[in-house]
Amino acid sequence: MTRHLIDRGDGASVELFQARPESETPVGAILFVHGNQGGRLIGAKEAVDAGALVRFCSGLKITAAAVSQPGFGGSDGPADFCGPDTQRAIVAALSFLREQPAVDPSRIVLYGNSRGAVASAMVATQAPDLRAVILRSGVYDLKAAYETGSKGLRWAIEQEAGLTSDAFLARSALHHAQRMRAETLLLHGRLDERAPVAQAERFSDALSEAGVPVTLHVFECGHDIPREYAQMAQRSFLQRMFDPIVTFH
Repeated sequence: MTRHLIDRGDGASVELFQARPESETPVGAILFVHGNQGGRLIGAKEAVDAGALVRFCSGLKITAAAVSQPGFGGSDGPADFCGPDTQRAIVAALSFLREQPAVDPSRIVLYGNSRGAVASAMVATQAPDLRAVILRSGVYDLKAAYETGSKGLRWAIEQEAGLTSDAFLARSALHHAQRMRAETLLLHGRLDERAPVAQAERFSDALSEAGVPVTLHVFECGHDIPREYAQMAQRSFLQRMFDPIVTFH
């Protein structure tokens, strides 16, 4: 396990942890983007402490990495609720992975959870070379989420993003679905009290209409999807994404 501080592109630092397998040939990579952490603000270390990086690295024989959003962990802030700075941090982390000799840049998967899914979906509209995207318990129309959300969610959006039309648009992948290219797996709880399942259903429909391969799994649970549910849905998807791409001549 290694920890890195990389440049976001504007002088700010971005924290990234990664676990790499022993391999003589380049392998695929997955980048995790964390969600809200209830005030703990530990960022990418959440994935380290939970064993997710080691588990994915050893199980799939890939490089597994996690990035801290601005204002979380060792990444420079302030937080901007999935906005341009957060998106730039994720883009910088993806660039870091692409440059690693041990990583096959054609097999990188971006995995965002909760507010990490909001930002990851937006990054996916800007990164056509991603192999795939997994979005878990996210919202894809932030204005609609603000209008129906809890007091805590509304406060966070007001404080970190503001309420202008541009602020909502810059954080709402639903309105940019036609720019996405990567195959997408959506994971969502039917009883999600923070991100209504209709958000995922509308985004799935928009991606399908845009010609993007998309699969939506809806589970009988709330915002926090049990690990065993997610594993069941994503196991074969990830195995397929990380299979070596064979070119015939």
